Amino acid sequence: MNVHLGDVTLHVRDSGTGIPVVLLHGWPDTGDLWRHQVPALTAAGYRVLAPDLRGFGRSSKPTDLAAYTAPILVADVIALLDALDIRRAHLVGHDWGAAVTWMTAALAPDRVASMTALSVGHPAAFRSVGWRQREMSWYMLLFQFADIAERWLSADDFRNLREWSAHPDIEPVVERLADPAALTSSLSLYRAILPPEWLVEPPTPLPPVIVPVMGVWSTGDFALAEAGMTGSARYVTGPWRYERIEDAGHWLQLDAPNKVNDLLLDFLDLQPRRAAATLSLASQSAAGTFASRGAAISDNS
Repeated sequence: MNVHLGDVTLHVRDSGTGIPVVLLHGWPDTGDLWRHQVPALTAAGYRVLAPDLRGFGRSSKPTDLAAYTAPILVADVIALLDALDIRRAHLVGHDWGAAVTWMTAALAPDRVASMTALSVGHPAAFRSVGWRQREMSWYMLLFQFADIAERWLSADDFRNLREWSAHPDIEPVVERLADPAALTSSLSLYRAILPPEWLVEPPTPLPPVIVPVMGVWSTGDFALAEAGMTGSARYVTGPWRYERIEDAGHWLQLDAPNKVNDLLLDFLDLQPRRAAATLSLASQSAAGTFASRGAAISDNS
């Protein structure tokens, strides 16, 4: 289905019934990344929402870089919950989706029952790793250069992307990014949220994360250092759990789907299985800091 959030439309896969779980993908994926997790979660009695983030897949692709800032991405999550009349949901994110999950849990905790971050730790922990993480993140600097990054990624049938990322599901990725507009919009998150000056002068610190958190990192991750995830515990005042998956790459939900499913179900089942709580004044205030927008839903695919 399509959920219309004012100036953008998010394509959302909505499956199952029960306590809602929102799955947020990263670059260069779509909600289809979670195809191994959705059946396991719905079979366990959860309602699963897997949107395409703005700029990806079948969701809107604004051309203005300002449309991809961190507050706007968080606002999309809150607006999606509002549009579907969901007061609280479990959030699960990977890559950029994990970054959005961290920010949403920190800024609007009354809308988040728990959060799970795959691969990407808390933004402050990511930055504090230092030179090791910067070496692994060399591509983030490359991605800042419009046209140059697009040419580097797409040359020779996306040879650089294929060899550098070793994405286990690369053909659908290449098919989507062959559209120049889609490729550029996918890179907008890097350009809007991680400009080079962010490494010198960090953004305003986030509040501590007070909801239950599980962080999951895989030993074959070429892009993220383990310390970025383990160090996230410093920014969590709620219950914290860390899990390490051996012999899986960056896309651990594709490389080790059964292990990821087992961890998710175990963690989620430990949380109170209750209907979403009434929205408190605190969360209303947090949500009010984001861009407000109307929302509507359609069944168009």
